[in-house]
Amino acid sequence: MEFEVLRDILVKILGVAPDEITMDSTFAEDLGADSLDMYQVVLQMEETFDIEMVPEKVEKIKTVSEAMSYITHAKKK
Repeated sequence: MEFEVLRDILVKILGVAPDEITMDSTFAEDLGADSLDMYQVVLQMEETFDIEMVPEKVEKIKTVSEAMSYITHAKKK
């Protein structure tokens, strides 16, 4: 379920088709996200999933799978 929610966020912000987004997709190379796009994605993820994202850790997130892992761990706190 969380993947679908994250996918919807990415579709809205990045303007990519839902079927282009997989767990292995990289934000920059595969989905074409730049730093401003990622800032918007992070803000939307924080609001949608009710989590707080640490900037130092966010910088290390490169794939959808890594973002999902971050969401899962942040929600457990």
